Amino acid sequence: MAGRLEGKVAIVTGAGQGIGLAYAQRFLAEGARVVVAELAEERGAAAMAALAGAGEAEFVRTDIADPDSAQACVDAAVARFGTVDILVNNAALYHDIDNTDASYEYLLKVCSVNQHGTWLMSRAVAPVMVAQRWGRIVNQSSGAAYSYMFPPMDFTGLGNFSYSITKWGIVGLTKFMAAQLGQYGITVNCIAPGITMTEATKKVVPEPFLAGMTGMTAMKERLEPEDLAGAAVFFASDDARYCTGQTLVIDGGLAMPA
Repeated sequence: MAGRLEGKVAIVTGAGQGIGLAYAQRFLAEGARVVVAELAEERGAAAMAALAGAGEAEFVRTDIADPDSAQACVDAAVARFGTVDILVNNAALYHDIDNTDASYEYLLKVCSVNQHGTWLMSRAVAPVMVAQRWGRIVNQSSGAAYSYMFPPMDFTGLGNFSYSITKWGIVGLTKFMAAQLGQYGITVNCIAPGITMTEATKKVVPEPFLAGMTGMTAMKERLEPEDLAGAAVFFASDDARYCTGQTLVIDGGLAMPA
């Protein structure tokens, strides 16, 4: 039986590890050919080893915050596979995020990757999708976009909320891109994961906090990268033909935004 993405070509940014790698694995299983767009050479090589034998995949070193690199990634995908049907904007500055740095300079750095990088990759791929009158763009927000509570602490200055506000910005960017591109047969949707059990999360989020947040969910279970892959396949497939501009929060029932 053919997969739901049979014959499609997908670029998955940040596919060298964690959620991005889970997306790439599931997309290959569904019949897609996948470009692993990853900044770090070692992560790209590790991903290719993990994907070996699962289907057609190619690693393209990509800095999504660099306009030339973003365009080169799309160009490489077209050169190898003939087109790009699906773009998953998963890459973000998270593994090394510094939530204690409230400087303007750091805010600009996080925005350049988490928000502007999504726009740059989408800008690069849009002409290809418009020309073929079919495309799927799946953006990645975060449950952090819906979490506004901070523990009491001494005031030392206004925070820049860098990770959270960039992920909230992705929700808005999704809507604006969907509004422009829908007339060309291109849908743009968004996934907002809760705290997902990746190596990056285990590094960034203290275990007591992880346990507490899990206890606050309706499911009372930890979210694994594979739990998000089905939503990505849905948004990337013909099943979501008339679904665009939407954000699906997958967090076990923690935020439950209206």
